[in-house]
Amino acid sequence: MLTRAITGGLFVAVLLTAIYFGAISTFFLFLIIVALGTDEFYTLVKKSKEVKPIKVLGTLSSIILFSVIALCSLNIISIKYFAIPLILLFLIFIVELYKKSKSPFYNISYTFLGSIYIALPFGLLFHLAFYENLSFGNTFSYHIIWGYFFLLWSSDTGAYLAGKFFGKHKLFERISPKKTWEGSIGGGLLSIAVAYLISQFYAELSPVNWMIVALLTVIFGGLGDLVESMLKRSLNIKDSGALLPGHGGILDRFDGLLLSIPFIYAYLLLIS
Repeated sequence: MLTRAITGGLFVAVLLTAIYFGAISTFFLFLIIVALGTDEFYTLVKKSKEVKPIKVLGTLSSIILFSVIALCSLNIISIKYFAIPLILLFLIFIVELYKKSKSPFYNISYTFLGSIYIALPFGLLFHLAFYENLSFGNTFSYHIIWGYFFLLWSSDTGAYLAGKFFGKHKLFERISPKKTWEGSIGGGLLSIAVAYLISQFYAELSPVNWMIVALLTVIFGGLGDLVESMLKRSLNIKDSGALLPGHGGILDRFDGLLLSIPFIYAYLLLIS
């Protein structure tokens, strides 16, 4: 328990500090997370004897995809540079052609999935730092990213406490026996309350939009957690990795983010 608390505290401190100090520190932190997360994903799926993802090309594609999104957000490069990750991703088919593998569909699919599943959400989250007053601008602000993490963590905390004291009805017993409907509702209520509080300090979004973002975080963050559990159960493992003592791996810590950020980004883009 002590190890878990220390690791969690350091993790939160490093994450929030890097984001607070601006675009460059956030870029390099997210870049490291993307690289480690993609490598962790490929290491996991290789546990299945049928799957042999193209790890080097997939990880490189993931790193460059995130970098292009981030650097376009910073107006350092133009959108035409999306051609680079696009070419790398479709090179996967050609590389697989020469591998003479027995399961090319599996290898291509998992290589694609590892790159898109990790890099795209972090790229979109980075771009959200430039969102203000229903449009994307040119100025980086830590407010929306910090706000998002506060909502995600409050959802997890509320779900844990409500589930512990009031949980009776199983949410998705086949995948995660401990999760309950009461826990999910508790997480939602706390996250919405935190969203209103955030809106009083971070005016990039209106109170209503912050609360809608909170709902999307609760719903799709919870589903992201279940998806991660489903994937781990299929491989008969408890944690995705051992990078963070007491917490597991990168995918364990960011499972809710990976699924919820695309929906939040899509919502904010649609109301722009």
